[in-house]
Amino acid sequence: MIEWVSLRTGARPVPKPVATPLVWAATSGSALLLVAVLNTLIGPGRPSLALTVLSLLAGLLGLRAHFAAAPGTAMLCWLFLNGFAIPPAGTLTWAGHRDTLWLTCLLAAALLGTTLARLRNAHAAYRRVTAGISPAAADQEPRGR
Repeated sequence: MIEWVSLRTGARPVPKPVATPLVWAATSGSALLLVAVLNTLIGPGRPSLALTVLSLLAGLLGLRAHFAAAPGTAMLCWLFLNGFAIPPAGTLTWAGHRDTLWLTCLLAAALLGTTLARLRNAHAAYRRVTAGISPAAADQEPRGR
């Protein structure tokens, strides 16, 4: 009979976020690739679809990033959205309310991804810590005098 034995001892550490420059490098490469694919398959001039895809990218990258990486991630996604997803390609413009909304959506997506990752890691750590406590011991309250 084969018995599986864990080689780990003690509690598993909470995963550390990826360094901010690496997140920004991944953002630049991924955003460029996604906008290029969208422009090739669907064509430029569909900023709402590009915003949706880049918001998903920002949220996914936020899952492994520090909170400090969120503004840079949003800004890089916005640069590729503004520069290449809307005509004329290669020209950055600022259209007041529209670009403010886009930046807000991208920042919210990055922050949401990071927040969800932190909550998931905290919940997993809590469950690992409380798994060693028996339910009977956890239900008993210390009695006063």
